[in-house]
Amino acid sequence: MTVVDRTIRRLVADMLASMRRAQGIGLAAPQIGVPLRVVVADVGAGPVAIVNPRLRRRGGTQVGIEGCLSIPGVFGDVRRARRIEVEGRSVRGRRILVRSQDLLARVFQHEIDHLNGVLFIDPGRLLRRRRRPRPLR
Repeated sequence: MTVVDRTIRRLVADMLASMRRAQGIGLAAPQIGVPLRVVVADVGAGPVAIVNPRLRRRGGTQVGIEGCLSIPGVFGDVRRARRIEVEGRSVRGRRILVRSQDLLARVFQHEIDHLNGVLFIDPGRLLRRRRRPRPLR
């Protein structure tokens, strides 16, 4: 996809709504049945959407627990880069470079994996499967 148009902007809005409804912090278009390279994330600092994302740089390492809206109730430890740079297009079609670290870097790597047909539970990703306790209500 080379053009970011009204259809893509609507897709991003729908993805953000779906992600929030599911209480997630990231979502890739293929997770909702759309075969396009679009990811959204919101780790608390406001939503970020990237069209045609591509990892440019990685630095450091972190191991942390991950889950996935596509595989409810499954969690595990995954090693990821601690700092990354992702290039792509904004919802306005402008070239962007997003530098992130820690949780946002983890989310982008997880969602870009989805675009490449990789799940966090695939061999080579999952270090250890974990049970995550349910929060008290």
